[in-house]
Amino acid sequence: MSFFKKNKKEPQQQQSNPIRNVQPNEDLISTQLEENLTHVKNIFSKTPDLVVTNLVIKQTNTNATLVYLSELTDSTMVNEHVLQPLLFQVDVKNENPTPKVSIAQIKEVKTWSQITDGILQGKSILFVDQSEVSFLLDTGKWPERSIEDTPIESSIYAEHIGFTESGSKNIALIRKHIQNQNLKIKEYIFGERGKTKVSILYLDDVANPELIKELETRLKKIKVDSITNCVVLEEYIEDNPYSPFPQFLITERTDFAASEILAGRMVMVVDGAPNVLVAPTNFFSFFKSMDDYTSRWLVASFIRLLRYLGFFMAIFLPATYIAVIAFHFEVIPLKLLMSIGVSREKVPFPPFIEALIMEIALEMLREAGIRLPAKIGQTVGIVGGIVIGQAAVQAGIVSNIMVIVVALTAVASFIIPNYQMGASIRLIRFPMMIMASLFGFVGLSVGLMILIIHFIELKSLGISYASPVSPLRIQDWRDLFIRFPQWSILKRPVSSLAIQLRRADSSRPKGDNK
Repeated sequence: MSFFKKNKKEPQQQQSNPIRNVQPNEDLISTQLEENLTHVKNIFSKTPDLVVTNLVIKQTNTNATLVYLSELTDSTMVNEHVLQPLLFQVDVKNENPTPKVSIAQIKEVKTWSQITDGILQGKSILFVDQSEVSFLLDTGKWPERSIEDTPIESSIYAEHIGFTESGSKNIALIRKHIQNQNLKIKEYIFGERGKTKVSILYLDDVANPELIKELETRLKKIKVDSITNCVVLEEYIEDNPYSPFPQFLITERTDFAASEILAGRMVMVVDGAPNVLVAPTNFFSFFKSMDDYTSRWLVASFIRLLRYLGFFMAIFLPATYIAVIAFHFEVIPLKLLMSIGVSREKVPFPPFIEALIMEIALEMLREAGIRLPAKIGQTVGIVGGIVIGQAAVQAGIVSNIMVIVVALTAVASFIIPNYQMGASIRLIRFPMMIMASLFGFVGLSVGLMILIIHFIELKSLGISYASPVSPLRIQDWRDLFIRFPQWSILKRPVSSLAIQLRRADSSRPKGDNK
């Protein structure tokens, strides 16, 4: 029995030893250089890009070790501004125990969690023998692309500068537009495994403190391994996760993000994401573009009205075709009805199946055009659409009028300036088609009412998604369906709940220099 008891205790002792070795992540570092070096190698085992450089600091004549990850660190900065001063510069007075290096940001750290996070962020750690602290040197240089034009939200006259994957650069691009001391930044770190920095930017004298507090409350509840982009962050803090409509606006335009901050809203910058998140927002914000403010107000108003028309066409045009052909053909003029009858003479499918085939084919072509290389993506989309449409008509699978309806629907969905809203519209189109195939115009009316009710109930950070239509705020209509002249828009939108509404004073002449 003693033999079995002995064998039973040994595995417990073997399991406890590794736990004891991994546990001191929060323990203080040792004053012995060799112990610290051993612990670093245990933490970063099987890490071939870990660089460990042993040296003697000439300033104090003490042994030291510099540790960093080669792929995340600027090697030029390390060689010229860290190693060279430590190896060759002499401190005559020898009074300062801190090593002298020509780097602006130096921080003393004592715990292994700080050291581990610093190395993973691309910083260098300098361990000094017989020292109770180590030195965190900001030598990070993440792989990143240069500032380029916005690939999705293109513009004619507006700024041709888009966000990058660097959070610090994105903040600098916003500061370029808003050079004001009231632009405040709050930073948070999310992720148990992949540490991601999220920054909230807002105007302290304009943004509503209650909205800022609500956003911070939602952010603090996030417990996740990593946040890789703005869409992931949006899903954790949105009001209704089951709604097909986006409740926060994602933009890659620096000027648009700055204009939203000036309107009293908040912008969240996710480090590593090439776009930012705007909160709170409403349904009508997704139909605005920076070209609206770089064009004549009459032209901008006409284009904006076209977008709203495209919204209804993209959702209801195929469903209307199905309802008219299947239930209400008596509303069609006789000559047009005869033309449609000739076109559908050889089609073996009912209108719903015919529309479903073409809509699914359109979505597949759209997705294929996005995934293919840019040089051949557009060609495949255009040629594929023409060939498939013509072949389907000749084979008698669909009618000519159906091809026209699908083409108009595609053009109407392309006119929406925001990609997320456009994708939501394409999704809603299919339930509307089902309602129309079952109940005709009655089904369309019910679907429209459900859509309106959903808009009224939906919230964005606690603010009505349908504002300024519900609740009604006539003041905000100056920049809603049409855009009034800039000199007539003197206040910020009430829907942003800004604590300071006035943003301009107009002294413009009324006309004829009067």
